[in-house]
Amino acid sequence: VQLQASGGGLVQAGGSLRLSCAASGRTFSSHTMGWFRQAPGKERSFVAAITRSGGGAYYTDYTDSVKGRFTVSRDNAKNTVYLQMNSLKPEDTAVYYCAVKIGIGTYYGAERYDYWGQGTQVTVSS
Repeated sequence: VQLQASGGGLVQAGGSLRLSCAASGRTFSSHTMGWFRQAPGKERSFVAAITRSGGGAYYTDYTDSVKGRFTVSRDNAKNTVYLQMNSLKPEDTAVYYCAVKIGIGTYYGAERYDYWGQGTQVTVSS
């Protein structure tokens, strides 16, 4: 199983980036896919997740600091999850990681995830 993250880069404050995470090796349509970020000297922290309810519908969740600015989505046909980031701020600067959680339960903790991508750097200049 491999997760390949891409789309990071350098952008000015107020700009936008779209991260992609392509999964290979198995299908993840039934599982939670999440985005985390890690800034220098800080722990890896939850950014967003897209998961499936018991009824089969997908729903999304975000950390408070990105609500209204970031949007997570997925294309199951491509086995890919996206993170659209708008109105970027310098404090969004970090390495962004995508991950897949196979089991049930909370999706906020990095320790809950089973597979990780390699990370992509996002740098927002002021």
